[in-house]
Amino acid sequence: MDTPEFLKQINQYYPLSEATMKALLNICTEERYSKNNLLLEAGNRARYYYFIKSGLIGYYTVDEQGENIYKIFFEEGSFVASTAAIIKNEASDFNIIALEDCSVIQYPVKEYRELLEKYHDLALFHMYYLERNWVVKKEPLEVSLKYETAKQRYLQLLDHTSLSERLKQHHIASYLGITPTQLSRIKKELK
Repeated sequence: MDTPEFLKQINQYYPLSEATMKALLNICTEERYSKNNLLLEAGNRARYYYFIKSGLIGYYTVDEQGENIYKIFFEEGSFVASTAAIIKNEASDFNIIALEDCSVIQYPVKEYRELLEKYHDLALFHMYYLERNWVVKKEPLEVSLKYETAKQRYLQLLDHTSLSERLKQHHIASYLGITPTQLSRIKKELK
């Protein structure tokens, strides 16, 4: 299993000892998911954490009309999980889907949580990761959803060029909370 990028990303948050890295890698496997395959289906318990080696993953729920509502997208070098479901030990409200063919490193929730209790440095990595990605990074998004227009949010998405170029229009529209027709109007207006 090829793990340098996985370990590099972890060590950006908090450096792991050799013993911790070895214990973590012992529970990891590399898996491939084809485009449109679910890594996790809503209603099921989250069994794994994922690190994306290649590909694009979406995190969505389904509304009462059966429409997919995308919350966030993850590219290479990202960690993905149904974090709230894991913390609450409940079934996930969200689906995690491969939007492109993906290669991931996955590690089981139960074994990983046991390692968090045993290895202080891994627990610090996990804490710093959650703080930075689920508190600091998420807060501006929550504010923008309340106060910014879909056009302003679309322009922010365009700043993240690689992501905006890889997503389908219906994914972007869903993420912005608008219809594909409204997105077309915004794009036409910007030209």
